[in-house]
Amino acid sequence: MKIKMTFKQIVLKFIYPFLIFIDKLIPGKDACLTNIGNKPPLTSIYYVQMIASNNDTLSLEKYKGKKIMLVNTASNCGYTAQYDELEKLYKKYQDKLVIIAFPSNDFKEQEPANDSSITKFCKINYGVTFPIMKKGHVLKVNNQSEMYQWLTDETKNGWCKKEPSWNFCKYLINEQGVLTHYFRQGVSPLDKRIISAIEK
Repeated sequence: MKIKMTFKQIVLKFIYPFLIFIDKLIPGKDACLTNIGNKPPLTSIYYVQMIASNNDTLSLEKYKGKKIMLVNTASNCGYTAQYDELEKLYKKYQDKLVIIAFPSNDFKEQEPANDSSITKFCKINYGVTFPIMKKGHVLKVNNQSEMYQWLTDETKNGWCKKEPSWNFCKYLINEQGVLTHYFRQGVSPLDKRIISAIEK
């Protein structure tokens, strides 16, 4: 069954460019955090378990040698149109980059759908081909998923304790499994800072 956008989702997609424009005018102080000194993780991310939307258990070990971008996502957010930009980024750099979506309902009930509906929505409306994980929690107060426990705990990743500030925050891991960057939701996936980090 096809899952088309609701009127609300169409409106949110329309206002997305304005949100990005405002974020560029008034960037947050933590819009982009960088791993100064390239501090290595204390616990390898490659053995952290993930559950895909089809309930398969996965680890990032299969992506060793590639950069990995992990993004918490939602279908009813002003930044949902970033699915389109993430797919463009993925297609352009898929020889060296994998993008993995982690749907979450942690922010203002913006992802109420089930896993099957989320996957269909992403593929039908944004042509998403990158992996989508099972819906879970990305904040520490909500039975946080194992992946986000690693991403937000400096005793595991080596330096970063920043939780997602909203939907569509991005964590970038390099080819050696080092967490190198955190980008807030207001940083477009096609922003020059992200492109530079991928091409580095």
